[in-house]
Amino acid sequence: MGGADKGSIRIGGRTILERVLDRLRPQCQGLIVNANTDAAHLSSAGVVVVADGVPDQPGPLAGILAGLDWAALNAPKIAWVVTAPSDAPFLPRDLVAGLHRARGYADVQIACAASCGRRHPVVAVWPVTLREHLRRALTTEGARKVEDWAARFTNVAAEWPAAPVDPFFNVNTPEQVAAAERLAAQFPDA
Repeated sequence: MGGADKGSIRIGGRTILERVLDRLRPQCQGLIVNANTDAAHLSSAGVVVVADGVPDQPGPLAGILAGLDWAALNAPKIAWVVTAPSDAPFLPRDLVAGLHRARGYADVQIACAASCGRRHPVVAVWPVTLREHLRRALTTEGARKVEDWAARFTNVAAEWPAAPVDPFFNVNTPEQVAAAERLAAQFPDA
């Protein structure tokens, strides 16, 4: 997307970030947005904004760590953090419950979302207790891939149907923006 803030792209009359927050807000005790740039535009969204706590912006794992750290330091009674990207405009309304249900049923540490037989490792539920493992992996081992790091722990994929709209469709190209607009128009409740 040429360096554009994908969360600010409009789909169905709202930004993708607004769509993500609206989907997650009723499912969570609170929302945190990981952002490493000027986050002034997020202040009206009613969310806590946290930057990476490790240097050099090493990617999504650093964002997961930022959420785990914030929860441990500011809400110590919270044991689990759910993560989702800001470029997925159709997240399921039962995301948090579905991830926890899959995790509990399989008796594992981590559950990540899946659709069409494909895992979406950034869309997952993480125990806050893994934060020091993640920090070490990022800072001393050079870990960068979410799925590779998550594979170190017991985990399960929680599958969602991809019809009528894949709930984990994400927007990475102008063509995907156009496709998301068509889907939002055709399936306004998706």
